[in-house]
Amino acid sequence: MRHRYIGGAVLAAVVAIAWPGGATAQEGGGFQTPINSENVIPIPTGRAGEPGFYFGAEFVMLTQTRALGNQSIGVRGFFDAQGAITGVPGTFVGSGVDALNTNKMGRREFQPGFKVEIGYKFDTGTRIYANYLQLYDAHYSAGATQYPLGFRARPDLADTFLSAPVYNFNQLFNGPLQDTAFDNGTNGGGNTVGIWNAADVMDTKFTQRYQQAEIGMRIPMYATEMSSVYGLSGARFAWFFERFTWRTVDIDNSGNSTPQSAAVYTNSLSQRMYGLFVGCGHEVYLGNMFSASLDLTAAAYMDVAKQRAKYELGDKTTQSKFGRESFDLVPSATADFNLWMYPVEGVQLKLGYSGMSFFNTRYMREPVGYNFGNIDPNYGTKYFRLIHGFNVGIGFFF
Repeated sequence: MRHRYIGGAVLAAVVAIAWPGGATAQEGGGFQTPINSENVIPIPTGRAGEPGFYFGAEFVMLTQTRALGNQSIGVRGFFDAQGAITGVPGTFVGSGVDALNTNKMGRREFQPGFKVEIGYKFDTGTRIYANYLQLYDAHYSAGATQYPLGFRARPDLADTFLSAPVYNFNQLFNGPLQDTAFDNGTNGGGNTVGIWNAADVMDTKFTQRYQQAEIGMRIPMYATEMSSVYGLSGARFAWFFERFTWRTVDIDNSGNSTPQSAAVYTNSLSQRMYGLFVGCGHEVYLGNMFSASLDLTAAAYMDVAKQRAKYELGDKTTQSKFGRESFDLVPSATADFNLWMYPVEGVQLKLGYSGMSFFNTRYMREPVGYNFGNIDPNYGTKYFRLIHGFNVGIGFFF
């Protein structure tokens, strides 16, 4: 009996030593190079090819299309509301040169963010996973004051005022009665009635945000020792959130301002998109501990767009609101190119570049609706929207 046990142990040792351990493609998502049978560093990761859970985290640096149209917000000059200056009520006095425009908000920014993924790999090589991508907000801003470039103004100093054609507002938005030198005790003031008429400061800000969540499956289709082809499918949620803010301050002719002499306009466009995606990927072994992969997917979303705009007094006591919803079909295409490194069994490092394109989304063509009593901003169709940039990450198989 003892000899039988010893013989079995010897046979098992011979088989373990002689069993081949060459480098092959990991089914559906990567390669594990032939390294030592034990982990180089003492971390509880799994072995190549074994089923189990995995987790990955990435840092991303992406930039996206700044989806904002070209609209003049404020011009230099003012409206002679009562005709005390020109004799004709409503006449514009000044050069009318653009002081603030939505296309003058600086260069497009890169947005840092993160992506996390958790999944499970079966012994067949199939993976199921869920991931989440979050970008930090991108902020663009511009402003104008009563002082033009080089102090170049007309002799009547009309260009030291800023105006916008907001109309149909109530008297709470009249602003200071003694606004300019033409508003005095003789005429009772109010010749430049309205916070947006003969204002002194205007500021605009545009904010962009993007989030994405995905539940999917990665299925091996074909694999050799040097390459692996796999299919991708699942459900995806994408969310574009954009907000335009315009703040106007009207200082009286004594240099004073109050919350009642300021007005804030906001326009928010929220696009939540729900859809399905399908695609494929190909990974190629480059040698040593490296490989490269390319994933291509196509998706179709139902875009639920919520459009909200409002005017609000500086002290927040009164406001005028607008709201609308629309539904659109949005196709999408995504490409991910990654370089992989496998320093330790069960550990993956990646460096890549991603591009996500969306077709037929909404955007603010003219973000400001000047009719206070019936706000109606002009929204348009953005036929092509792109998010692209770099990512670097690490993954662990357990």
